[in-house]
Order: sequence, then structure tokens, then C-alpha cells
Amino acid sequence: MDKYRVFGNPIKQSRSPLIHQSFAESTQQQLNYQSEFVAIDGFKEKIKQFINEQGKGANITVPFKEQALAICDQLSERARLAGAVNTLSFVDGQIIGDNTDGLGLVQDLLRNNVNLKNSKILLLGAGGAAKGVVLPLLEQQPESIVIANRTVSKAEALCHQFTSSENQSKLRACGFENVENDNFDIIINATSASLSGSVPPISEKLIRPDVVCYDMVYGKEQTPFMNWAKKQGSAQVIDGLGMLVSQAAESFAIWRGVKPEVETVISYLRKSLASE
Repeated sequence: MDKYRVFGNPIKQSRSPLIHQSFAESTQQQLNYQSEFVAIDGFKEKIKQFINEQGKGANITVPFKEQALAICDQLSERARLAGAVNTLSFVDGQIIGDNTDGLGLVQDLLRNNVNLKNSKILLLGAGGAAKGVVLPLLEQQPESIVIANRTVSKAEALCHQFTSSENQSKLRACGFENVENDNFDIIINATSASLSGSVPPISEKLIRPDVVCYDMVYGKEQTPFMNWAKKQGSAQVIDGLGMLVSQAAESFAIWRGVKPEVETVISYLRKSLASE
């Protein structure tokens, strides 16, 4: 049976095995997918060992996404621009790296009937989470993407990565306090603020009823960012659970050549979270 893993540290909380086993059942695929803890200094050795055991592929989570990038023989354009890999495939002695996080975000936005084409997007944060989503968002042909970050130079550096792209003119960087009221259609929180119970310091004037507010974080309750946006009048707030399942579906499709449906798994996880 083909073997797959998710490697991380910590890893106990990972829902990936449940997600991928559900995908396997729904698509009649035979595979073994498990989570595995990796010592901070043991990533490269663990991957080598898994390849020797005839492993077919692996998902990579924190804190190893950059290390995963470094060991690849081939990289997708998405992974190269993100500077991180969350999906490894082992094919004919080669390690192939991809990043499905941004695709997962885009798929989840579309699943929630959010129109991305010709939209004005505000992306909050310029760290790893933001880096992974810029290219897939640009591929949806928005009118513009403003990247706002506490340290403006990081946002500028992220925009600069796309200087060779025809979409580069659509990108702009600024600080949180300098976001102009641009009548954004979509605001995406790619910061970790919700994990610490806070909200990125942006003006409440940016929120209107028709602005979609998306937080990449998810939990049992609505996130602080979602609560804040709703309080300011946003009629549609979305958390990152669908992104988690959708990025997993993209990884599954890379490995198995079949794209699983995600609705059933998202519903199951939502119920499971509520009962925790």
C-alpha cells in the first residue's frame, strides 16, 4: 500500500491523516497516511529514511517548510515564490516540491461564492502564510492586491518577488496604519494575530457590509478577526478550515491524479470542532 506522511513538530494536533483517509475512501484509493513527529534537527534524515521505506509523498508543516524547499530537486513556481514547500512527491529518485496553501485559499474563497476576478484585495501580513497565497491570488486576475504589514519593508520585499511577473503592477505594499480606504472587496488575514486573541491594527472604516473578511486561522469559535469584522458590519466572514481541507485536496490530487470533493470533510471537521 502506498505510504504518505505529514511531518511536523508539534504534530499531535494534525487533522491531515483524518482528511486524507477520508479522501482515500471517497475516491476508492488505497493508501496509508499517518502523522509523524520530527526532531527539530532531524528533518533531512527523516525524509531520507521515508524515501528508503518507499514513501510516495509527504505533507510538511511547521517548522519545516523552508527546510523542505532546500532538499528539493524540482520546485513548482508556486513553491519557489512562496519560499516554502508543504507537499513533497518522491518520483524516480527525485524530490519534487510544491506549495498548495494558496490554491487551498483560492478554492475555499470560490467555494464560498467569493468573486476574485477584478476584485480589490487587502492581504494582511507578509510572513510565510502570505507568501504562499500571492501567486494563486494573482492567477485569479484581481484588479489589485495591497499587502499590509507591521514592518513595511517585508511587505515591499514580498511585492518585489514578483517584479518579473506581468502582474507586478497589481501589487502594492504599505503599513497597517497606512492602508487607505480603497473600497476593498476582500480582506484576508494572513497574520497570526487571531492565535493570540488580537486583531491586526487596521481601520474599522475599511469594513463595509459587502466586504468579505477571511481569516486563515480557524478554531472551535469564530476567530477574533471574524468577530471584529462582523461587529464592524461585514456580512460575510470566513475562517480557514475550508482552506485547510482544500489545500489537502490539492496535495492529494498531485499524488493520486484525482481531486476529491471537500464538502463532506469540511462538515465533519466543523461538527468535530464544535464538540471538542
